Amino acid sequence: MKRLREILERVARGELSPAEAEKALSFFPFEDLNFAKLDHHRALRKHFPEVIYGPGKGEEELEKIISSLLEKGARVLVTRLEEEKARRLLKRFPALSYHPRARLLSSNPAEAPEEGFILVVSGGTADLPVVEEAFVCARLFGNRVERLLDVGVAGVHRLLAHLELLQEARVIICVAGMEGALPSLVAGLVDAPIVAVPTSTGYGANFSGLAPLLAMLNSCAPGVAVVNIDNGFGAAYLASLINQLPTKKAS
Repeated sequence: MKRLREILERVARGELSPAEAEKALSFFPFEDLNFAKLDHHRALRKHFPEVIYGPGKGEEELEKIISSLLEKGARVLVTRLEEEKARRLLKRFPALSYHPRARLLSSNPAEAPEEGFILVVSGGTADLPVVEEAFVCARLFGNRVERLLDVGVAGVHRLLAHLELLQEARVIICVAGMEGALPSLVAGLVDAPIVAVPTSTGYGANFSGLAPLLAMLNSCAPGVAVVNIDNGFGAAYLASLINQLPTKKAS
């Protein structure tokens, strides 16, 4: 509290601007729950509150974390959460929503600006769990999001039929398994940055997503960034930062 008072007094004396004070407060002390240390000021630094990784946490621990976030007025996002556990948590937090295919428990999406949108493109329907994780997370982060599904390279005419939509997007999340060729193809058609997500979808030589991961990292098409295997959340976060960057600079 002493440090907080010092910051407020410096603002009152005109020694510190509001922007400088906000930056100082962004690293302020966390809340210690013994089993977890919640960083309530993360949104000041990273544009979104701390995200809860579901696996390994008991229901009581999740309840305490979610309660603390909601008490502070923060939006909630729990990733990789089993449906049975989510259903029980919804009884305690009925204002939240569960997305079974994406395995996400979340608050309602933030209001999205009219300008600029994220397009999530998938190679096949087997990639839909990762697509849904990216889609739901990107909406929750305050973006307008569209989906273009099942347009893999085995039938390139399906992709080319939506060329106008592809070229309108500000950033594209490209989700693909098998050999992971889709991001390279899309990147050659548009001027938007591509966030490529390799998935574990595929036969033995797919190596649980390693083959498309390496293929995407070796893409000859410029403007492709790659996140980890099946990491729809990470893709949504990066795409959100890119999509909202002009708005943040303007403000």
